[in-house]
Amino acid sequence: MKTIALLHPGNMGSTIGACAAASGARVLWASAQRSAASRKRAEQAGLIDAGDLAATVRKSDIVLSVCPPEFATEVAVSVAAQRFQGIYVDANAVSRATAEEIAKIVAKAGASFVDGGIIGSPVKKAGTTRMYLSGEKAAEIAQLFSSSKLDARSIGAVPGEASALKVVYAAWTKGTDALILAIRALAAHEGVDQALLEEWKISQPALENKCLRAAAAAAPKMWRYVGEMREIAEAFEAAGLPSGFHNAAAEVSERLACFKDQTEPALAVGTVLKQLQAAKK
Repeated sequence: MKTIALLHPGNMGSTIGACAAASGARVLWASAQRSAASRKRAEQAGLIDAGDLAATVRKSDIVLSVCPPEFATEVAVSVAAQRFQGIYVDANAVSRATAEEIAKIVAKAGASFVDGGIIGSPVKKAGTTRMYLSGEKAAEIAQLFSSSKLDARSIGAVPGEASALKVVYAAWTKGTDALILAIRALAAHEGVDQALLEEWKISQPALENKCLRAAAAAAPKMWRYVGEMREIAEAFEAAGLPSGFHNAAAEVSERLACFKDQTEPALAVGTVLKQLQAAKK
């Protein structure tokens, strides 16, 4: 039985941990300095509280980092400080450059590195979520989820490829959420929002559902997009491509951070657009 340290059980991470446990792994987490919400998610996922970070890492063969991308490097540094020498899996929405930096940090402490990228929603049923993995031990990590609802796939032996895949995928899916909301805000400002919607019904019928989804479903979680959009912008810049698209998406996401985790009542498009127009950087 492999023992996995899950850092940290957020909305996505807790379900990934539950999938590892369902496949037979022993999954630990560190409750020290974590919120009551994190504790509740960990308990519901069947994770074992090992207390603090040092104890959790010491008892584990594998460390799995699933956190907001802006904290990914910080988490790696904290684990490396414990002289962890097992397999470190970074499954965060970071650029290839950030993944490579994290690999160097954990390797100095003696750990092996596996790069990961998660595509899809928190795991509730099979077929909704994939975790792509790259690195010499990627296949070994994928095997840990073989009997679960998570589709874990090894795509190569080169660390950074999984993060690159996540970046290019989210550049469209999450980037267009921000773009559509910004377009709607501009149309509302110019007084042509209804005319735009009517034209979209004729020429771009798929956009109507995308608009509603972006406001009602994406806005409450766009606070999590900010760091990811910055990572995507850096990836574009490193490739010699314009980074402005996703830096702007990061700003749109920042302006909507006030809707964090709001589920009731459902957000109306107009409410989101007014906030986007009113908020200033």
